[in-house]
Amino acid sequence: MPASPLLRQVLDAMAADDTVVNELVKAARSQSPEVARLPEAENRRHVQFLLSAALRATTSPDAADYTTAEALGADRAEQGVPLTDLLRGVQAGRTLAARVAVERCRAAGLSDDVILETVLDAERYTGALERHIVKGYHAAELQLSRTVRDARTQLLRTLLLAGHPPTPEELRQAGLRPEGRYSCVVSDVSDPARARTLEQALLEFGGVYGLVEGRLTGLAARPPGGVPLADGVLLVVAPPSALPELREVHRLCAAAARLTGPGYHDLTRLAGELALSAQPRLGDLLTTDLLGALDPVNAFHRELAATALAYLDHGQRLRPTADALHLHPNTVRYRLDRLAELTPVVLAENSGGRVLDAVRSWWALHHWLGGR
Repeated sequence: MPASPLLRQVLDAMAADDTVVNELVKAARSQSPEVARLPEAENRRHVQFLLSAALRATTSPDAADYTTAEALGADRAEQGVPLTDLLRGVQAGRTLAARVAVERCRAAGLSDDVILETVLDAERYTGALERHIVKGYHAAELQLSRTVRDARTQLLRTLLLAGHPPTPEELRQAGLRPEGRYSCVVSDVSDPARARTLEQALLEFGGVYGLVEGRLTGLAARPPGGVPLADGVLLVVAPPSALPELREVHRLCAAAARLTGPGYHDLTRLAGELALSAQPRLGDLLTTDLLGALDPVNAFHRELAATALAYLDHGQRLRPTADALHLHPNTVRYRLDRLAELTPVVLAENSGGRVLDAVRSWWALHHWLGGR
């Protein structure tokens, strides 16, 4: 029978609560390393779908629709997530969601009988959803196993993730030359349909592409400069490298993709940010040493730090910094002077300081502000 208005209100609030969604995502990722390799946005899509399904189970138990569940399972198969890892993540999310729902229902004053009946109904429906996720997974797995694309994707994963390289014959069958040099390409596109669209654009540059760690990844025969990107899509491209070097190059590209935003990015232009981000503890120490006098919750202090960071990003030149921040150059100069009074950071124009001093200042400011 349909849920009471109060129960529906409780469950609606739970499905719309970002804190709950974040905790469910965290639970799923903590219980499944392969699920954790997917972008968090993809995990969030999965969790929100299951929450919505549980809500439907309490309001329209006879109107079950498992099409989306099967599509979700198919997506995970195409993304290369093992079924056991997928189910481990699903079950971790289900368990936590049930506990949170019971706590909130009790806090709302619902009787234990109503809560028990609703939880059992939701468990029956989410159990059926889980079976249909598995069904969709197996159907996609069967279809993928029959395609050339799957063979190429599996080779790509072996080459970029596994400890042993494919044989020369396997490389040639996939369209790769064992002695060739290829540009590693990593995007943030995880949805299989969108991935196919981007793959079609990248194929103009030759090479092999597929979903690796949940993201469209590939080896381009020619650097794909000028490839058209949809709004919001991120693409990191490395210079051409020999096949034995590509596992490490892929690791760097994946790390760089976590540091930057949408658009086309040359890996080498992110070299500084990438190297510094690999030493977070040293960043903490440097920030304490240079910016210890600043208060992170003081809006004026954050304004000073942001202005100084923009100043360094614009070659320690006042006019370009002022234009970028929509400020008068005198305002920029005033903020830099105030920061110099509070901290040992030296930012004066044409100060003649060492390049490494500027790097230390940039690192401390970036770290203190919490990243881009």
